[in-house]
Amino acid sequence: MLQPHQGPIAGTHYLPTTPDTCLWGRLPNRSHAEVLRVRSGETVTIDTLSHEGILEDQGRDPVGYLKQYDVPADGVLADARDLAASDVAHDYDDDGPHVVTGPIAVDGAQPGDLLRVDVLDLTIRAPYGFVSSRHGYGALPGDFPLTPIDTGPGSDPREYGSVCHFTEVVSSGGRLYGVLPFGDGRAARFPLAPFLGLMGVAVDTDEMVHSVPPGGHGGNLDINELQVGSSLYLPVQLPGAGFYAGDPHYAQGDGEVALTALEAPLRATLRLSVIPAAQAGQLVGAGEAPLAETATHWIPVGLDADLNEAMRRAVRAAVDFLARTQGMPRDTALAYLSAAADFEVSQVVDAVKGVHCLIRKADFPAHI
Repeated sequence: MLQPHQGPIAGTHYLPTTPDTCLWGRLPNRSHAEVLRVRSGETVTIDTLSHEGILEDQGRDPVGYLKQYDVPADGVLADARDLAASDVAHDYDDDGPHVVTGPIAVDGAQPGDLLRVDVLDLTIRAPYGFVSSRHGYGALPGDFPLTPIDTGPGSDPREYGSVCHFTEVVSSGGRLYGVLPFGDGRAARFPLAPFLGLMGVAVDTDEMVHSVPPGGHGGNLDINELQVGSSLYLPVQLPGAGFYAGDPHYAQGDGEVALTALEAPLRATLRLSVIPAAQAGQLVGAGEAPLAETATHWIPVGLDADLNEAMRRAVRAAVDFLARTQGMPRDTALAYLSAAADFEVSQVVDAVKGVHCLIRKADFPAHI
């Protein structure tokens, strides 16, 4: 267990998740005060919390809930216990599930700039997590979970028939794996590939912003490429940017079809840097939507409630990226994307669906 304030903390700043430093099911907007201020280029270590194990359909009592899986009380994170027992507002039916830590103000960030988020380290905080399916959600909402249809809003969420698969983490051969048992002593074992499902900037509105659908602000993007060594570029909407993070994952397949990935808490160390508006277009294109980057790929993103439109937006974003950053004619860019790029479905479960494009950097040497 990696409890708050314990173990290595690599960032210049440290932000634990407490009732005073997080929102539950909502994202920061212009009415939310910063919980931390950093200078551009500084690093921050955030102890993110998973919502699984503390939600109302699980009793909002992580010690009691995890006891059925033989997890002792000291095997439950103190910050999870504290948040579940707090008076932080959360409505299971109306709010998103995510614990959102922030906002963090970054000196110098202004609307029109980009906030670059470099993922420097992701350390697991617990040797277990959950993969969950809930009625009315997921890729097959009419088929799964295989429990009676829930009793609906206004009743006890513990009667909603959610199915949450406890998943142990084990070490083998120097790697960490999730273990999902399925009877007769058998289990599926899959490698962990941690990332933060939710990273974003504060939204320029006074309205409450639901944590589930992603958008131009980033948020619940669920792009599994955003592992250690990746970067995310977010168009700034408000002075200071108001960065936040949450929805930590230990592993996720493209699509996230059950509803959740392997949800579990992470200690994340990130570098937050401001890219002025004058430089933004040359680096990432139009800058109207988030863009991700790894050591090997550029990753434009398309988002829409309709999966076909999300695909079209991802293609347009990729064409624009190649035209602006590589000087590629737009019709040639489309031809290249058709021949060489992969378009992957990030997720289909967050109301606004996501498609991301993988463009190989190696295909664009400086001179041919």
